Amino acid sequence: MDHSSAVSKRLDVITGICPHDCPDTCAFQVTVDRETGRAMDLWGHPDHPITNGTLCTKVDHYLERTYHADRVLQPLRRVGRKGEGRFESVSWDTAIGEISGRLRALLDEHGGETVLQYSYAGTMGLLQGEAMAQRFFHALAASRLARTICSEAGSVGYRYTIGGGVGMDIVDYAHANVILLWGTNTLTSNLHLWPFVQQARKRGARVIVIDPVRTRTARAADQWIAIRPGTDAALALALMHVIVRDDLVDHDYVKAYTLGFEALCERVGAWTPDRAQSITGIASQRIEALAREYATTRPAAIRINYGLQRHRGGGMAVRSIACLPALVGAWCEPGGGIALSSSGTFAFDKRGLERPDLLGNRCPRTFNMNRLGGALSLDASERALALHRPRPVDPVLGPESAGPPVKALIVYNCNPAAVAPDQRAVLAGLAREDLFTVVLEQFPTDTVDWADYVLPATTQLEHLDLHKAYGHLYVGLNRPAIAPIGHSLPNTDIFRRLARACGLSDPCFAESDEDMIRAFLAAQTQSVMRDITWERLSSEGYCRLSVDAPYLPFARGNFPTPTGKCEFWSETMAADGYDPLPEYIAPNCETIRSDLHDSGELVCISPPAHSFLNSTFVNVGKFARREGEPAAFLHPCDAAFAEVSDGADVELYNGRGTLQLRAHVTEDVMPGTVVVPSIWWNKLAKDRRNVNWLIDPDETDMGGGALFYDVRVRVRVLARRTSDCFTS
Repeated sequence: MDHSSAVSKRLDVITGICPHDCPDTCAFQVTVDRETGRAMDLWGHPDHPITNGTLCTKVDHYLERTYHADRVLQPLRRVGRKGEGRFESVSWDTAIGEISGRLRALLDEHGGETVLQYSYAGTMGLLQGEAMAQRFFHALAASRLARTICSEAGSVGYRYTIGGGVGMDIVDYAHANVILLWGTNTLTSNLHLWPFVQQARKRGARVIVIDPVRTRTARAADQWIAIRPGTDAALALALMHVIVRDDLVDHDYVKAYTLGFEALCERVGAWTPDRAQSITGIASQRIEALAREYATTRPAAIRINYGLQRHRGGGMAVRSIACLPALVGAWCEPGGGIALSSSGTFAFDKRGLERPDLLGNRCPRTFNMNRLGGALSLDASERALALHRPRPVDPVLGPESAGPPVKALIVYNCNPAAVAPDQRAVLAGLAREDLFTVVLEQFPTDTVDWADYVLPATTQLEHLDLHKAYGHLYVGLNRPAIAPIGHSLPNTDIFRRLARACGLSDPCFAESDEDMIRAFLAAQTQSVMRDITWERLSSEGYCRLSVDAPYLPFARGNFPTPTGKCEFWSETMAADGYDPLPEYIAPNCETIRSDLHDSGELVCISPPAHSFLNSTFVNVGKFARREGEPAAFLHPCDAAFAEVSDGADVELYNGRGTLQLRAHVTEDVMPGTVVVPSIWWNKLAKDRRNVNWLIDPDETDMGGGALFYDVRVRVRVLARRTSDCFTS
């Protein structure tokens, strides 16, 4: 008997989908021992056209996460003080009974708005993400959450211009002759784009990275253009200046498929490369050359990511860059255009999944998740400031409109004690003795330490889910490969139990996960979903949206904007209180320049650490060891000014607090910038803080996004190291 036959008799192979917050949404296969029910191995699905048999190093070791010794495997009830992380085990019946009893009492006495949900992208799955959870919170009329922490500013700016989260198909980057990777570290945060970039390079394409940091991707590219954080719109406007001035415009495309060209020309006329040089730090000659190369090379592709929109003018920055492909007619052929996200291509109707109709005529308040500290405050002025206000025309509400204090917080798919801005305020809110906190989790995160009850959640190998991607055009079905470990349960089942215990009787709370997916797929009416069914996904594991190949969404216009055109001038923006044309909105750190000797201030940005994914994988030993310890990377001129040597213990500080890090001095960082790879759990840092301790909860120009890359700090030396060892 050959080995493959023996394996087939002993092992099952199950197809799954990576759940994490990454554009690639990979398909994987996992082998499971039939006798023990244990997963034995996991690898990238070899037949998936995007995954192509390869996983990132994090998910390649997903079994270590699933079987990690620190998994939360049973319901826990707090026995120590808040923040201590001391719990006792209880049964599911006890936990659900006591939690529902507290919630019912709060609802009866104070109303649904005293309950706040807090979640984000711990899983990107449609079911384990927000399906049953939203049914539950809609039925309670709980306070709503504006999930703005990652991508909101850029998504809004892109939508004003393009009309939705639609762009190039990832596979078509292989056909480009010049590729601008703008504000994206592809080899860390979008790995499966890189093979298509490499295919283009083999054909002679040039790859240009625009980034404040010489990232792994920048080192692998043909050219790195270092730019000051938060100044991307100024560069885009200067590129358009050169394109218009030198008549490199595709006039046929512009005339047929854009709106506001004449007004745009007038606006960019003032944006000379010399002016942009003074703002961006990029030499005017290089701006000139980049503009000509981009405009005269066909096809020309741009890939942008969300880092470049995490500053005060982030929405307008993305809007300005998104104008470029239409100006030069790049949309007309495979390999031309731009991509931020493919989410809008799916255009899912999620009403049946999340059931907003359960609200009836109730309209609970909405908090901006970036202002969690304010939302949890007992000060009505702070709560009012935390209410979501995404546009300039939205009214500023006073304390009288703040609503009641939040009395119960339910956290799932998120670790706000580590990831939310203004950590001092967040932890002060979590420390309230009168705040009842329930956390659904897989591991003892920073947030778990502040919980009253912890409910054990399954990992991706243990539950059913449906996934779209925001980096390609495939829908995927995740099949459970193993039974839930310990007493863990899928999020859907946890919220079912809570709903039943809270007396919610709508039949939707009894639907199984499979029934929810079947009903969801059957309810989709958009043409892109016409060939995607439960039966097909069950058989194949993943299916491409029903769109043409090559996918040229805007070759003949048809933008999903109000006018059907790429809107250089946007009446919608004007109505929402914005300048209707692309413009430069300076970051809060605008005054910081490369000559630091008069101030000593630096711009702090916190891009993802290569071995982490937000705060996920931080507690997996090999990844923590690979990152080493919390660190700060500075340019030599900044290090010299602060008298910082390589390897020194330093403290970053501003008006919000201090943060201890190890300094690395490198020319791979734009002068005037300090880079703090993230996001470490607080409990794993020697001062029990991470970079979010220094970050203000103020908001971006559009959508109420977070200012993670717009932080003023200073740096000072703490002490010389006597050992290279770091312990936690």
